Amino acid sequence: REFSPQPACIDLGMMWAHALWTLLLLCKFSLAVLPAKPENISCVFYYEENFTCTWSPEKEASYTWYKVKRTYSYGYKSDICPSDNSTRGNHTSCSFLPPTITNPDNYTIQVEAQNADGIIKSDITHWSLDAITKIEPPEIFSVKPVLGVKRMVQIKWIRPVLAPVSSTLKYTLRFKTVNSAYWMEVNFTKEDIDRDETYNLTGLQAFTEYVIALRCATKESMFWSGWSQEKMGTTEEEAPHGLDLWRVLRPATVDGRRLVQLMWKKASGAPVLEKALGYNIWYFPENSTNLTKTLNTTNEKLELYLGGKTYWVCVVSYNSLGESPVATLRIPAINEKSFQCIEAMQACLTQDQLVVEWRSSAPAVDTWMVEWFPDLDSEPSTFSWESVSQATNWTIKQDELKPFWCYNISVYPVLQDRVGKPFSIQAYVREGIPSAGPVTQADNIGVKTVTITWKEIPKSQRNGFITNYTIFYQAEDGKEFSKTVNSNILQYDLESLTRKTSYSLQVMASTSAGGINGTTINFKTLSISILEIFLITSLVGGGLLILIILSVAYGLKKPNRLKHLCWPDVPNPAESSIATWRGDDFKDKINLKESDDPVNMEEDRVLKPYSFPRDLIDKLVVNFENFLEDVSTEELGKGQENILREEKNEYVTSPYRPYCPLISTEIPQRKSQQLCSRIPEGICLETTEQLLSSVPNLGPDRICEEGEPNPYLKNSVTTREFLTSEKLPEQTKKEV
Repeated sequence: REFSPQPACIDLGMMWAHALWTLLLLCKFSLAVLPAKPENISCVFYYEENFTCTWSPEKEASYTWYKVKRTYSYGYKSDICPSDNSTRGNHTSCSFLPPTITNPDNYTIQVEAQNADGIIKSDITHWSLDAITKIEPPEIFSVKPVLGVKRMVQIKWIRPVLAPVSSTLKYTLRFKTVNSAYWMEVNFTKEDIDRDETYNLTGLQAFTEYVIALRCATKESMFWSGWSQEKMGTTEEEAPHGLDLWRVLRPATVDGRRLVQLMWKKASGAPVLEKALGYNIWYFPENSTNLTKTLNTTNEKLELYLGGKTYWVCVVSYNSLGESPVATLRIPAINEKSFQCIEAMQACLTQDQLVVEWRSSAPAVDTWMVEWFPDLDSEPSTFSWESVSQATNWTIKQDELKPFWCYNISVYPVLQDRVGKPFSIQAYVREGIPSAGPVTQADNIGVKTVTITWKEIPKSQRNGFITNYTIFYQAEDGKEFSKTVNSNILQYDLESLTRKTSYSLQVMASTSAGGINGTTINFKTLSISILEIFLITSLVGGGLLILIILSVAYGLKKPNRLKHLCWPDVPNPAESSIATWRGDDFKDKINLKESDDPVNMEEDRVLKPYSFPRDLIDKLVVNFENFLEDVSTEELGKGQENILREEKNEYVTSPYRPYCPLISTEIPQRKSQQLCSRIPEGICLETTEQLLSSVPNLGPDRICEEGEPNPYLKNSVTTREFLTSEKLPEQTKKEV
């Protein structure tokens, strides 16, 4: 029998086809994403309107259909949410509408979620319609006070139409004053089924406007209706309540009077809208009620000028229904000492409030007066104040204070009718960066030091407490340096600067919120300091002083030598005898006549003995320059000769020997004769011989050779010269 392989091939192909189909199915199931299981199912029965259920999730990754299955009539009936109310398009709510809604009844709800990959069901939930019933809110139509009843209003409203007639309704009434942000609530129930219902709200403030709102629910239900529309009403007016009274005492003037600022306001707990037509004020000195003075005003403050004694002040407010209780205040005398019991106080911020706490050493004090006002550069226009009882702390909301403003807060202890010494602090509800930096200037600039001063920032521009100041300074094209000082320092000395260098500087004022730089200034250090100049001057002056002292000491020790050095002896020309030689007689003695013969001219060239008077030397010494001037003037046309004189020897230079211009040993005969004509012959001859004998070895040639110019001869006391004058024209002709 022959074997056929074809059926085996067919079986193998079928196996591969089944495997491929199985693989595709496995991939399909592995990539399938089922919808999320519906959870958090919540149902509400809106009375006589619908039964609505909601669930989560609200959104799916893919398009999902929901189906809500309900069983009702205590499990005998079931249905599915109608198609028009079904959750299509990823909606997560469904409503069942009348007439299929039965009340009372118990429902079961199950939600199915379906998408292209499959279906998933939620857990089954059970619902009692009485417990989930929600009705409409009531409608308030009046809020009015009751005539003759104080501090009460009566609220009237209409019972909701869509509410179970046989059910007892529970109510919540909330109310607040017009200017308040906090609601107060009152809960009550109404068992009657009257359409119009009322409620009396008591414990309110007199003549105060209130805002009222109301909601309701069936007694068994967990769901409340919405709040009704708000309605306002005002309580009945009554006589004003008491007043809180305070004062601000000003310093006394020269005449002993002082200004007292009285302030009052409604007492704590008084109606917010309490109306007062006016205020009556009377005051009098203590123990002198017969001096009472009365005033009336509609304002809540008054200024009084009182004396230095103790005064009592009384204030009442009044309206059409009567007067308030009397508020009294004692004004102490000027010299009265107040007690002090507050030991410490601090202010801190907690959330949105500023809390001030203090510690007292007097347990008997249980009333305090807190006063606060902004700390401005000018006098504050208003003071805020508040009375605190049975506590040692005070709280104020941040919204009631301005940010970036510094407030002075003072607490006064009040014991019966006496006010003690206050304790004060400063506080900010919010700090910021200062609006402007400090104004800076450089003083006392030295070689390596400078003093930096700056002014405080005005209070209105600080925006916080100044924590410190930082000085930034930098040399020209150099590294910047900084110095930080405390807030109470307004001056700082910079040291270790560079000599003769330009610097730029600015000061930064900082608060807890940050800092801001002030004005930039420039300065240049000195090249030399005043101290150095003083030292140099002192050294030079000291040296000169020592020199003067030594000179004085030397002068005292040797007075003649010092006198000779400072004041040398100078001959007095007026005492010279040469003055007797001047005149015509002197001219006849020294002139040489032109009519002399040649023989005499030759003889004149020979030095001959000549006798001189004994006082000739003294006469020639003094003022000889004037003498030469006179002689040269008179003998200008007659060939005069220059006369050289000495104290001991005298020479005359011949005009006919030009090769010897300085000194000559020859004296003209005629001149000798003329000079000796008036001198006794013996004396003249003797003098001439002495002159010749004093220079025995000096001839004309020798004298010229050794006659070098001597700078000391002209003014010498022992030697004088006759300077040779230039040859006159007439003398030159005679030589020829």
